[in-house]
Amino acid sequence: MVYSLSGVRFPTVPSPSSLNKSVRASFNADRKIDHLSFFLRNRSSSRKNLASRLAYDSESPSSTVAASGKILVPGSDVDDSSSSKEPSEVLQTVLEDPQASIDASKMGNESEIEGEENYIDPTGGYGEGGEAQDSASSLPVHEDEKVKGLTDLEVEEMISRESEQVRKRTIPPPGNGQRIYEIDPLLRNFSGHLDYRYGQYRKLRDAIDKYEGGLEAFSRGYEKFGFTRSATGITYREWAPGAKWATLIGDFNNWNPNADVMTQNEFGVWEIFLPNNADGSPPIPHGSRVKVRMDTPSGLKDSIPAWIKFAVQAPGEIPYDGIYYDPPEVEKYVFKHPRPKRPKSLRIYEAHVGMSSTEPIINTYANFRDDVLPRIKRLGYNAVQIMAIQEHSYYASFGYHVTNFFAPSSRCGTPDDLKSLIDKAHELGLIVLMDIVHSHASNNTLDGLNMFDGTDSCYFHSGSRGYHWMWDSRLFNYGHWEVIRYLLSNARWWLDQYKFDGFRFDGVTSMMYTHHGLQVGFTGNYNEYFGYATDVDAVVYLMLANDLIHGLFPEAITIGEDVSGMPTFCIPVQDGGVGFDYRLHMAIADKWIELLKKRDEDWRMGDVVHMLTNRRWLEKCVAYAESHDQALVGDKTIAFWLMDKDMYDFMALDRPSTPLIDRGIALHKMIRLITMGLGGEGYLNFMGNEFGHPEWIDFPRFDNRLPDGKVVPGNNNSFDKCRRRFDLGDADYLRYRGMQEFDQGMQHLEEIYGFMTSEHQYISRKNEGDRVIVFERGDLVFVFNFHWNNSYSDYQIGCLKPGKYKYFRLRRILE
Repeated sequence: MVYSLSGVRFPTVPSPSSLNKSVRASFNADRKIDHLSFFLRNRSSSRKNLASRLAYDSESPSSTVAASGKILVPGSDVDDSSSSKEPSEVLQTVLEDPQASIDASKMGNESEIEGEENYIDPTGGYGEGGEAQDSASSLPVHEDEKVKGLTDLEVEEMISRESEQVRKRTIPPPGNGQRIYEIDPLLRNFSGHLDYRYGQYRKLRDAIDKYEGGLEAFSRGYEKFGFTRSATGITYREWAPGAKWATLIGDFNNWNPNADVMTQNEFGVWEIFLPNNADGSPPIPHGSRVKVRMDTPSGLKDSIPAWIKFAVQAPGEIPYDGIYYDPPEVEKYVFKHPRPKRPKSLRIYEAHVGMSSTEPIINTYANFRDDVLPRIKRLGYNAVQIMAIQEHSYYASFGYHVTNFFAPSSRCGTPDDLKSLIDKAHELGLIVLMDIVHSHASNNTLDGLNMFDGTDSCYFHSGSRGYHWMWDSRLFNYGHWEVIRYLLSNARWWLDQYKFDGFRFDGVTSMMYTHHGLQVGFTGNYNEYFGYATDVDAVVYLMLANDLIHGLFPEAITIGEDVSGMPTFCIPVQDGGVGFDYRLHMAIADKWIELLKKRDEDWRMGDVVHMLTNRRWLEKCVAYAESHDQALVGDKTIAFWLMDKDMYDFMALDRPSTPLIDRGIALHKMIRLITMGLGGEGYLNFMGNEFGHPEWIDFPRFDNRLPDGKVVPGNNNSFDKCRRRFDLGDADYLRYRGMQEFDQGMQHLEEIYGFMTSEHQYISRKNEGDRVIVFERGDLVFVFNFHWNNSYSDYQIGCLKPGKYKYFRLRRILE
């Protein structure tokens, strides 16, 4: 159908060069004038109630340039007079435009559709066939549906039994791995590689079943290695095949190297048992410092145990100390709230606990729990992805140079503080994803795994293959039995002991290829994915990890950070895929930056659409316009690209705006909305970017002298740029507030309509002359005008369904 929207204007996003003073007055960036409007179809009583609840009488005059993105909902004729007048639970304040109600059923049947190649498959790819898969439909009834009527104590007991229930679960045996060829027949040309890959996976599964009793038992390495407590004492085991002698030292034995010498077995595992004290107390007190001293090919060295559960840096000291962490039962945190049900649409708030304060300090788990989690919930996100959890001695590494894989970062608090944070998130209905790093490890030999047993191998490849020259870090040997045990156990540890709900696997592209994706441009040619450059051992490890996670925790979510576009990445392992639930759609953010470097006149709507929809059939993606990468010093956020230094002087509502600010706020909103609307089945935002945070991230650091004598200047160890100014987004006298409220509206709109995972997805227009993009997703029709100068009235667009259309302009969301 071609519908002419009478009385509705699709205004322009003005280019700074095209704005004169008279235009500036009409196009103001007051937070009361937004850039989102949407049409609602009253298809049912629930939609009818929503329409009435969104009504709002605006006291502000209409603007000549009022909006740049619009959303419509098609449907049948429904009388609004019977609409409920109850207050909206989410979208509470919206201005209704009475001119926008139109009867589409009286119009013609022609439709301007620019070719069937614009069809977006319900699962996120192109082409015909395939059914949308509800990731939660086949899952068991969730715990939160079982707690009704239970007392708090009964709920706590139910949660405490989760680990026991997980141990009883059986991971399904491998399938035949052949369905990938049905999904993508082109893969048959590479069946030699893919069948070999799947064969290696099956062999490893069979070996683990034979020698370890299966993946479930194999992944409980933390019950065998490191410190394990029994009724009679403490056993300490460590895999260090290169060591010639080992002893356990610490506060408990006054650091006497001769007191507790360990013995080694034929597999390179060192062991010692420490009996309880005469009074029955544990031989190592809770909170004691511990290390393992080894005689190695590189000499005598003291190391933090590889499986340590907590590590701290004493004030004024450089090295970290391993901490024996085993608090009395009365001091251990007890989870009180069950995991929330896995959401169908993922709306992720990416966060870093340490820099989450408005003050220039390292924030704590407790403060994040009390101050930031309620904010995330209020903004409308349903998941929080937490960075820098695993202990890392170098704060400025953003948590990606991990030194202690089983220990939460001590800068922000204790392990029990982190558990309290996660429990609070579950109480709020938020799932908690961990940014887990299994792609590499810190090259720190003092605190981490590097040269652990005095050799450059042990957990890593030896020589150049074990070193990432760009990241200056060590690379795991995914083909080694004990490395696989260590990493699989690490993934399970965080899910089981801390109740994380899933992971974002960092640096997966680096894992899957021997060239690590460095200086390689992926074009989509399948030869780039299935050849000698592929690290099959690493891919098989990822298959095992996904098999383990989904087998033991059916509602857990795995997201892989892959820029290469590896086919089968998000296909289940049994079908021959790598097994991730989502791919992080990294190319979108890079493309937005590329476009922002161009003139408005050089933007091409076809490029924008292709960027957002270029994903594989049946493989879901998490889209984002920007993440933490763009916020780091040396880069720019979208807001900074758009508004630059004007952000420092012209964001107050009591002073005139500038063309740069006007254009920047409009495009900031449009870019985020179209990315959510068209970019994937999930959406991610880094904390603070929702309101256009004006500062970059610069971790505290001193000057650094490189081996060649050059000096990299520091920032005098300042925390000033290592925080998030949430107060700016909350200030009602700043334009940041309107940007934050717009993002809030986006999240709540998706919560209501679930358009990111809707079966109906169709692009009906990408007009290069008008600079207009129109697409349907679910019950919504999105209309974007990216023209730098032209506004349009009575603009005809194609819509699937006849009926009445209502047009609303989002004003603000009341907190």
